[in-house]
Amino acid sequence: MTIRDWDGVALIIGAGDIGKCISEYLTAVSPNLKVVVCTRNLTNNKEIYLDLENDHSFTAFENKISLFKKPLRLVINTSGFLHSNQIKPEKRLSHINRSNIIKNFSINAIAPIMIAKSIEKFIRPDLPFSFASLSARVGSIGDNRLGGWYSYRASKAAQNQFLKTLSIEWSRKFPFSIVSILHPGTCDTKLSKPFQAGVPKDKLFTASQSSEYLINIISEQKPSDTGKFLAWDKSLIPW
Repeated sequence: MTIRDWDGVALIIGAGDIGKCISEYLTAVSPNLKVVVCTRNLTNNKEIYLDLENDHSFTAFENKISLFKKPLRLVINTSGFLHSNQIKPEKRLSHINRSNIIKNFSINAIAPIMIAKSIEKFIRPDLPFSFASLSARVGSIGDNRLGGWYSYRASKAAQNQFLKTLSIEWSRKFPFSIVSILHPGTCDTKLSKPFQAGVPKDKLFTASQSSEYLINIISEQKPSDTGKFLAWDKSLIPW
């Protein structure tokens, strides 16, 4: 039985391009899943408010989850931070500053493990459950050949370690659980827009393409696959 057949609740963390597409795709292919988007920028009353940098927000988030009549079956974290009007990826050491590092770690490393902490009490040990979070190939230490992007690389590597560790704990507590660390490829989104110049056309995916790749991976995984760092094409990425 794949997630397409699951009956329960799916939470999509983040309402960016990939988050929206995953929500739409899941709603289409998994009719028995109640798909709920969790975001800081609410657009309708079906969404759940969640500010990933505010601990009080996580408490309210848990209260909302507790109201669902169906079991929690799937949580996908699509949030991520790479740049803003004020913060850019560092090209060299001289660009490093503390506030940039903290911002990257807050969203890319701390938020995913805080999400896991909040949802743990709602996981049923007798049912299949999947927690997936978007990482990035540039978070791989073994695959780092170009350098640069210090804070983003390090924060994604930290997320990978958090979630690998989580997968070991949850495999003991929840034998049917799967923790997935996923690289969606380079997608044509606001996050990657300024950095697409060198990406071959056949390797620049739409958010819809990437969403389908990711859901296919999650759907096909078994508990023995928990804790893997995988690319959009199902290939293993070195840590």
